[in-house]
Amino acid sequence: MLEEVERWLSTRSWSVTDRPLHQIMAAKQRSGQTVSVVLPALNEEETVGDIVAVIRHDLMQQVPLVDEIVVVDSGSTDRTSEVAAAAGATVVHRDEILPHLPAVPGKGEVLWRSLLVTRGDIVCFIDADLKEFSSDFVSGIVGPLLTDPGVDLVKGMYDRPLGGAAGQGGRVTELMARPLLNMHWPQLAGFVQPLGGEYAARRSLLEQLPFPVGYGVELGMLVDALHLVGLDALAQVDVGVRKHRHQDGQALGRMSAAIYRTAQLRLARGHLIRPSLTQFERGENGFEPRTYSVDTEERPPMVEIAEYAKRRVA
Repeated sequence: MLEEVERWLSTRSWSVTDRPLHQIMAAKQRSGQTVSVVLPALNEEETVGDIVAVIRHDLMQQVPLVDEIVVVDSGSTDRTSEVAAAAGATVVHRDEILPHLPAVPGKGEVLWRSLLVTRGDIVCFIDADLKEFSSDFVSGIVGPLLTDPGVDLVKGMYDRPLGGAAGQGGRVTELMARPLLNMHWPQLAGFVQPLGGEYAARRSLLEQLPFPVGYGVELGMLVDALHLVGLDALAQVDVGVRKHRHQDGQALGRMSAAIYRTAQLRLARGHLIRPSLTQFERGENGFEPRTYSVDTEERPPMVEIAEYAKRRVA
């Protein structure tokens, strides 16, 4: 491990217990900064309501840490929107944001558009499929941004159990993202959960970053932030254990392809020769190929979008 990374781990890697809530609140009151929480959601009616309810109770009603909770629904066919609204979130459909720009499927697309419907100086992203959710996930990763002006982006780190086995989750992280980062961006080798969906950043940083529209958004954001603000402006906080719905192997393969493509573009700013992935499923006549396109689009920095610029002036 690089000496720089070892130093970073000792100075920019914390536990949620390092910043008590009263300390975070005092810093928020002194600075006057506001906090938005965004949940990108697609068919998450089983979990999204509980997450919103916990955040509202712990961090809006008991203490005013969070100023708004926005759920951006990217086309759910279940009751995600109704459940989220009933729990107290502001619900916006992805296609209602920048309606003149046709939306493409993908998590990164939703996160990018969320910048237009939130107001917070600090934006905290939380996946909507978490189970047994704790508000520590929000206060833990928002805390350093409120208490340390030198920090611009904070990733959550946690244990990720799989089928009752501790530490076996995060398969794409271990098989794809971590090797890529260690080989090509070794300064980022200290991140425990580089692909984790729970992180917070200053709006002033997020609005300058391009957003891969799909699964590559977390890796792309981390790499681009490193180049834009430097390693010392990045941090991570241990928030405990993350439990969520796991995907099957083929879905993980598609995720890995998108992440590799995101890394490839950042290495060469070139183009894929064949932006697709073929996988196999056993059918009536043996193994049958299934070919999926790999995300090949990125959204530009939000500061380049006219509607966003007009809102800032207003």
